[in-house]
Amino acid sequence: MVAPRSHAQHIRASTSVSQEVAEQTAVGEVMVRSLIRSQLRLALVVSAGFMASLFMCWMLIRWVPTFMDWRIFGVPAPWLMLGVGVYPIIGASAWLYVHAATRNENQYRDLVDGQ
Repeated sequence: MVAPRSHAQHIRASTSVSQEVAEQTAVGEVMVRSLIRSQLRLALVVSAGFMASLFMCWMLIRWVPTFMDWRIFGVPAPWLMLGVGVYPIIGASAWLYVHAATRNENQYRDLVDGQ
């Protein structure tokens, strides 16, 4: 016995996803909005993480009184932490954002190209 749809013709989609995006159809708009939302979500998460790390630095300075007394080469430790120690946090946040944004864009490109 043969299934009733086994002899039906396979109808191919008349447009590809890349055509949908290029022609700015409803499907293309959904795809582009999805990419924009994922990039926005990533920016908010990385920004929140950066702000949380700065807040933790402030908490260390504010709530650990012995930290205020530390000196490194005659310079107070809080000054060094806020003046120099913030740059690795900035660099790590920037690297994380660029790496994840590139991954999002590659996934979008793979989806659009149909791979």
